[in-house]
Amino acid sequence: MGTISLDYFLNDDVVFLAKDLLGKYVFTQIGGQISGGIITETEAYKAMIDRASHAFGGRRTKRNEMMYARGGVAYVYLCYGMHRMLNFVTNGKDIADAVLIRSILPTHGEELMLQRTGKPRCVPEITCGPGKVCKALGITMEQNGTPLNSEQLWVEDRGLIVPDSEVICGPRVGVDYAGEDALLPWRFQWKEKIEK
Repeated sequence: MGTISLDYFLNDDVVFLAKDLLGKYVFTQIGGQISGGIITETEAYKAMIDRASHAFGGRRTKRNEMMYARGGVAYVYLCYGMHRMLNFVTNGKDIADAVLIRSILPTHGEELMLQRTGKPRCVPEITCGPGKVCKALGITMEQNGTPLNSEQLWVEDRGLIVPDSEVICGPRVGVDYAGEDALLPWRFQWKEKIEK
């Protein structure tokens, strides 16, 4: 238990990792203040062969270069010029698999999350959606490339078990451009947590 070893992220099955990350905790320490929660929704992106991936076909750009790092770092990118998205880079160097963190259940630093999001009370909706996750956790482009066991950003296993019966698998969000790959059931949600 405790902070997850970076070796965990070297697993070559990004779909397995996306599901396995449900129930793990993600934390940030920004400006000396800690916030975090339980990961409740993820999406897998399988590099070269996945038309929904930023790295499909081996595409390398300034924006996606961090995807090609050795697994165990954050890939943060800007969506629509306004929303930051947190991904965990997985697999070995130059493979570019990644898991998008779509939703968390706040457990630490709720007041801080309220300040960052401008919301009056802490409800699951303030961290339901990848852009909202980054806003609540204080994640900016500065965290791009940050190791997932650092003092600023880390992932913990606290022994929370998510039964298969409580996991919803379905197609990913907002990737219609990916053709048949848009239908892949690579989005995972912890039903019990997202419905509360």
